Amino acid sequence: MFAARRSLTPFNRLLSTNLYRNKHTLVLVRHGESTWNLENKFTGWVDVPLSPKGHEEVIQAGQLIKAEGIVPNIAFTSKLKRAIRTLWHVLEQTDLMWIPQTQAWELNERHYGGLQGLDKQETVDKYGKDQVLVWRRSYDVPPPTVDRGSEHHPSNESKYDDITVADDFTESLSTTLDRVLPFYESSIVPQLKSGKTVLVAAHGNSLRALVKHLDGISEDSIAELNIPTGTPLVYELDEDLKPIVQEGAITPLKGRYLGDQDAIRERIEGVKNQTK
Repeated sequence: MFAARRSLTPFNRLLSTNLYRNKHTLVLVRHGESTWNLENKFTGWVDVPLSPKGHEEVIQAGQLIKAEGIVPNIAFTSKLKRAIRTLWHVLEQTDLMWIPQTQAWELNERHYGGLQGLDKQETVDKYGKDQVLVWRRSYDVPPPTVDRGSEHHPSNESKYDDITVADDFTESLSTTLDRVLPFYESSIVPQLKSGKTVLVAAHGNSLRALVKHLDGISEDSIAELNIPTGTPLVYELDEDLKPIVQEGAITPLKGRYLGDQDAIRERIEGVKNQTK
């Protein structure tokens, strides 16, 4: 009997623990590169498509998820085509296009107000690097607003007819969290608690808001966090839905990115360097 116990591999010992039996899997994927990522424009809620490179990134993301043996049961995405198309690619590559899918505006990218459509580097040249960095990365300082006369105000798009937004609208990361977190708690948490593996395809800032909550990242530290495009980020959550630190996790995250880690770090630096 004792010999049999000693012959257990570390993996099999893990299988026998309550921690493993009660863990929950959450997979986050930022959409692939969009045409406006490529053009270095502030995008926000502007509904631009993936670039050719972006399609390739998220096809590979789906292949990585399948190779890892992760099988999502339910999926969530935003109301923006770059995230929706990302989800479709991932589900196609994993042979899971039939699973339930929910599109929710609460998972949209942060709305960049009056910056939407502007070239990022030209905006730096006009307002200065420090001011643009505050608008891009501070926790609670929003960019200038847009009013209802702007093509970028949500009231001028039929997909948002069922929500109410201020006449003068913009968002900070803080106000983005104010919509992401209630949606996570009301719609995603029950699925995780029921034992489902959940896939979320969303955006840089809506995912930054979510991982701030999951990982307990401070307001100061979240300013330095960049999430790369088209790269699966896998969380294993305990029975209280707290992240279990994964081997190879990049601080301050407790989840782990799938894929070539050097290439992932290059993508992270690419996001960081969009304004110089």
